[in-house]
Amino acid sequence: MARFNIAVIEGDGIGPEVTRAAIAAAEAAARFSGADFEWVKYPWGTDYYFQHGQMAPPDFLDHLAGHDAILLGAVGHPRVQDHITLNGLLLPIRRRFDQYVCLRPAFLYEGVDSPLAGKRAGSIDMLVYRENTEGEYANVGGRVYAESDHDVAIQTSVFTRRGCDRIIRAAFEKARTRPRRRVASITKSNAQGYSMVLWDQCFAAVAKEFPDVSTESLLIDRAVMEFVRRPESFDVVVASNLFGDILTDLAAIIVGSMGLAASGNIDPTRRSPSMFEPVHGSAPDITGQGIANPLAAILSAAMMLEHLQLTAAANAIHRAVGDLLRAGGPRTPDLKGTSKTEEVARAVIAQIGK
Repeated sequence: MARFNIAVIEGDGIGPEVTRAAIAAAEAAARFSGADFEWVKYPWGTDYYFQHGQMAPPDFLDHLAGHDAILLGAVGHPRVQDHITLNGLLLPIRRRFDQYVCLRPAFLYEGVDSPLAGKRAGSIDMLVYRENTEGEYANVGGRVYAESDHDVAIQTSVFTRRGCDRIIRAAFEKARTRPRRRVASITKSNAQGYSMVLWDQCFAAVAKEFPDVSTESLLIDRAVMEFVRRPESFDVVVASNLFGDILTDLAAIIVGSMGLAASGNIDPTRRSPSMFEPVHGSAPDITGQGIANPLAAILSAAMMLEHLQLTAAANAIHRAVGDLLRAGGPRTPDLKGTSKTEEVARAVIAQIGK
């Protein structure tokens, strides 16, 4: 039996609630692949910050390095500025372990209504490949004369040929395995004449290596419009750190809810652990109410299983979630239901058992 050592950071807000559901689902599905898990929990996040003045101990990355994967709930608290939580935990993990692919699927399940009229189940099925270690989130810059009338803030985006090439190539490689074989690149090279022009050049060069994959290149403002106007036309989408972040929130909403939005921060070389987390964040407005949708976390766990090459276990979770939604099973308020988090989690686990 294959055994995997998984780091668990439940984090803040609804993070612990949905992470417990994800772990239970992974355990239920493990038998399909003959796998066993050791879950090692780390108490990092804003509670740790309130006690120690930092989101995690100085050597926290060394602790994570020895694990096969990382399962994250959420980070964020109304009393802590978001740049502290992001730069204190998430971004260092992504950079240290070179998790340069942020993979975010958006799929319209049968039994879930899109806010866009007339969309059939399965008609929206896209994978967004978001560059995850540089770009607009490189955190290069600084402040001078802070808190004065002469306050100056400089934030520099970092785009490298290596960084652009590898995320674009990953998108093309995935598109080649999908029926439609399409890649859309999202850019803003009309206004960002250095960074995004480099991106466009890299996209054109990589595209020549994949003559069997069709392409389009859209400016971000048009892409936002087309995600709403013709979401069915998108297959694999590749975008920079900032653009990918924005577009995947929109993609989650057009397929029904942020509560269905899973993601993986992936090192495709497998030299370092990859991290899997729901996109929805800590949702402080519903924390403790027991109504958080656990499906995004459960689907993130399925992505983790797939990355660990436990394909049968991952498929069992995907089937269970699809069957539950199709049958009109328990669902939380974000999906127009009245069920609690634990009710939905138990229903998914029961479905896996079938």
